[in-house]
Amino acid sequence: MDQPWIEKYRPKTLKDVSSQSTTTKILEKSLNTANLPHMLFYGPPGTGKTSTILAMARQLYGPNLMTSRVLELNASDERGISIVRDRIKNFARLAITNPSKEDLQNYPCPPYKLIILDEADSMTMDAQSALRRTMETYAKVTRFCIICNYVTKIIDPLASRCSKFRFRPLDENSAIERLNFIANSENISINNNLIIDILNVCEGDLRRAVNLLQSVSTILKNNQSIDIKTMFGYLPDSIINNLIDLLKLKNLNKITTFTEKEIIKNGYSASFLLISLHKNLLLNSNLSSIEKNKISQILYKSDSLISIGCNENIQIINCLYNLSKVL
Repeated sequence: MDQPWIEKYRPKTLKDVSSQSTTTKILEKSLNTANLPHMLFYGPPGTGKTSTILAMARQLYGPNLMTSRVLELNASDERGISIVRDRIKNFARLAITNPSKEDLQNYPCPPYKLIILDEADSMTMDAQSALRRTMETYAKVTRFCIICNYVTKIIDPLASRCSKFRFRPLDENSAIERLNFIANSENISINNNLIIDILNVCEGDLRRAVNLLQSVSTILKNNQSIDIKTMFGYLPDSIINNLIDLLKLKNLNKITTFTEKEIIKNGYSASFLLISLHKNLLLNSNLSSIEKNKISQILYKSDSLISIGCNENIQIINCLYNLSKVL
């Protein structure tokens, strides 16, 4: 009962995984033969990559053999070549223990172990190069599942040894269904508009959405209203609309005064301001292609400067001055 909801409601079987039907169908058929290839899971965070392989491992071995047959490593913490040479290689060469009769009756229990490398795109090139030889040498007794966000950061010799599975961001209907299921299980009354606000903030990351739902669950149980976007630092639409109107007037003094009073002093993040400007100016406006092109370059330069540690306040003012010249 005291578990975080992301663990409490983590899928236990492949059928519980949301919005990845193509991948789960292929893996379910592989369960019948219990002859898995090496696998490479890639896609945005929070789309179910780790949950899918853990659910599959549970269906392959059962809870009793999971501890001895499955090794899960987070490569963001352990990414050097020494980990490949020591922990991974030692586990891969271990002999397999015989399963009990009860486990054989209920689970396939194939004669190989499973090594899960999470966030493998943060592994060094040397570690990845050392890993490919280990995969070949111990293929009869060990299978690998490599999980990453960016498949381009996995070296080609390693990627070519694996069957690739792409995990896409969850579609809105599947995410709404899952969040409603969790809310009903926790006796929380929530409307679809609030769920959609949560999903818009989380941008397809279901793990983040479940965490956010747990964060606001106490307020929802007391039937209190809440503005999700304001809670997480997004600028209200009224501020953005007033700011865009000032930019069109090209009055630099008013732009500076408004920015300092309404945005900087209220502690709004420069990154969230750029996101709001991007949505309002590039996605929801009737500007010409040339104007949008110029605006996108201004937003890009400001975002890149903020990301490397430049002063946020100066970059906001500079960005708005440049935008006012275009609008």
